[in-house]
Amino acid sequence: MPKLPALFDTHTHFDVPDFDPDREVLAHAAKQAGVERLVLIGFVQERFADLLQTHDFLNSLSNAPKSELAPGLHPFYIEQHQEQHLQDLEQILQSEACTAIGEIGLDTFLTQHKAAEAFAKQQLFFAAQLELAKQYQKPVLLHIRKSHAETLKMLKAQRFELGGIAHAFSGGVEEAKAFAKLGFKIGVTGQITNPNAKKLHAVVQALGAEHLVLETDCPDMTPLCCQHSHEQRTRNTPVNLPYVLQGLAHSLKADEVQLAAQLWKNSFEALRLTA
Repeated sequence: MPKLPALFDTHTHFDVPDFDPDREVLAHAAKQAGVERLVLIGFVQERFADLLQTHDFLNSLSNAPKSELAPGLHPFYIEQHQEQHLQDLEQILQSEACTAIGEIGLDTFLTQHKAAEAFAKQQLFFAAQLELAKQYQKPVLLHIRKSHAETLKMLKAQRFELGGIAHAFSGGVEEAKAFAKLGFKIGVTGQITNPNAKKLHAVVQALGAEHLVLETDCPDMTPLCCQHSHEQRTRNTPVNLPYVLQGLAHSLKADEVQLAAQLWKNSFEALRLTA
């Protein structure tokens, strides 16, 4: 049997309670499936302690993917964020070996987040976290929904040059090219396994493999082949990452093993990792 290519799950929420019953079993299964590394992503301050605990737990296991840490304050939860939370985030950046800051950005998917006050607060927290990223020389993991132009504008205004990943990319080809020009890789999720995700297929085909990375965004974004029900969500896990690779290889008409090698290299570049 040929050796599985090394895979890097660049975006997981493997710390959330969905995984409390079987996290260790799934970590071993992910390693068996070829997932050598994963990133644990933050989203609210009240989960920072669990994020750190899961990070340490995964890295204490002998046969599991190596965990990389990316704490951050997610725009979708803007109502929960307080000024103090930025200080708590900085404390983690000072005391832990963090790989990136994430997930951060702008999100106007919900009507209430389009309101001037909520959006202004999102911009404030995004700008503050970009400043922290510059101060601590970290790339960022971007969450962008219905706000690609505004996000690009802020990155340019802040002269942000450390790059990172535009996670679960949902924009168009020109927007994707604009993020790539700023040094960002485009995060491809299980959505790529859906033939009807025409916008995403157009983006990956226009950009090519050198600008892409893989992610599960578990427990969300479950690949089509792993969904067991139309009525309720099927939990996604890092074990499903090979299906994302498969879907992307199919979309790009690329060899899976060669593509995996390129994506592994891209992940290291995006996250500024050396080994």
